[in-house]
Parts: sequence; structure tokens; C-alpha cells
Amino acid sequence: MLVLLATIRIKPGTEAGIRAGAAACRAETLKEEGNISYDLTQSISDPLEFVFVERWKDREAITKHFGLPHFLAWRELSKDWVSERKIEIYYPDRVETL
Repeated sequence: MLVLLATIRIKPGTEAGIRAGAAACRAETLKEEGNISYDLTQSISDPLEFVFVERWKDREAITKHFGLPHFLAWRELSKDWVSERKIEIYYPDRVETL
């Protein structure tokens, strides 16, 4: 199992759009083979920071996810709302930063 953390910083006033778009992507992602869990949290100390906490069977499942229509739609929808993005994949012995 791998854990993916995607931390985003959004532009002020885009919270509702981020939540709605992420919810649509999440609903489809939970149906994917290889996805174990997919959650979004908002920082309590910085309301403009959100973290996707995802668990995946393997790297192949993550790679496939990045090319699926619902993920690509999410990226297109959120491109003007996200000011920073950091993606880390946690393996048992290392961290891959995208």
C-alpha cells in the first residue's frame, strides 16, 4: 500500500468550488480499482490549505488515476484556483515527490 499526500494552496474565495470539484473527483476515484481511500481535509490553521490523503494499492494504480477523465476534469477545473501544489507518494522505504 502507498500513501499519496497532495497539498494545495488555493486562492481566496475559491473554497466552495474546490470542495465541489474535489467531491465529484472523489466519488469517481473511490470506484477505481487500486484505490483504498481518498479524503480531503482543510487546515484548521490556514483555511486556504487543503490536503488530499489517499491510499493506493500500488504505483500503477496512481499512474492510471492521473490519466482518467474525472481526474483530468478536476485538474482543469481547479487550475485557476490553486496557487501551489505539492504531491508526495510515501513508499515503505522512501518518498517520491512529484
